[in-house]
Amino acid sequence: MQTIDFEDFDKIDLRVGTIVQVENFEKARKPAYKIWVDFGSDFGIKKSSAQVTALYSKEELMGRQVICVVNFKPRQIADFMSEVLITGFSDPDGNIVLSSTERQVPNGAKLH
Repeated sequence: MQTIDFEDFDKIDLRVGTIVQVENFEKARKPAYKIWVDFGSDFGIKKSSAQVTALYSKEELMGRQVICVVNFKPRQIADFMSEVLITGFSDPDGNIVLSSTERQVPNGAKLH
């Protein structure tokens, strides 16, 4: 495992946001959703593509708080521009389990 300095970690801007819209992503190569996440007044609503269809329905995702990297460069995925990376962990089957907070926190709160 490579170690990093705190300054390297500090470059990654991890924020919490609430999922406010979810759509099927028909043009994605692998099953995925188009997801809109509200990061509050400082960041607004940002879009992401997430391959989480195996464990989450669209209804389960609505209103859920998730932890996202908000300072990656936007990435074109098919006809959709993904602006943030929603974080998660792989389960034993390779499905993504979303990372979230233990308790509700304000949208846009920074992970320390």
